[in-house]
Amino acid sequence: MPESSRALLRWQFDLTWALFEHHLERLEPADFLWEPAEHCWTVRRDANGDLVPDWADTEPDPVPVPTIAWLTWHIGWWWTVAVDHLRGRTVRQRTDVAWPGAGGPTVAWLRGLRTEWLDVLDGLTDADLDRTAPFPWQDDSGHTVTHMVAWANAELMKNVAEIGQLRLLRAAAPRA
Repeated sequence: MPESSRALLRWQFDLTWALFEHHLERLEPADFLWEPAEHCWTVRRDANGDLVPDWADTEPDPVPVPTIAWLTWHIGWWWTVAVDHLRGRTVRQRTDVAWPGAGGPTVAWLRGLRTEWLDVLDGLTDADLDRTAPFPWQDDSGHTVTHMVAWANAELMKNVAEIGQLRLLRAAAPRA
């Protein structure tokens, strides 16, 4: 049994990351922008040539099916914001977090975020974990940094499962 909340959170993260590496190592550049359905969210070039994720301020109904590109941007966005909060930095806006592009650039970006996350996580004390966390909740939810780290682990696990499923569906899809 882990000795502390931090040790348990680190174990949970390491387990989730091992599952993610299984998919990251196997992703091909074409996997990122494969659209699994007509109604999907992805990352597209805007008029300036910048890669911009699809977004709506209110969740559409039905919810669009995300591409791996969109999911990897989404991971990078919420993870960047979580690290900003824990490091006491100015929190970046959603539109300030750019997707690096299909293949190696995104994989390297995510691995870099992992390294930064572990640096933050390994530096948290018990007192830090007991502090109130302002993210991802609004107002004063009473949730702690421990809750925030557990949420980040759960969110990563969910996104990893989605990426894995999309990768497998693309591999199984008939080729045109």
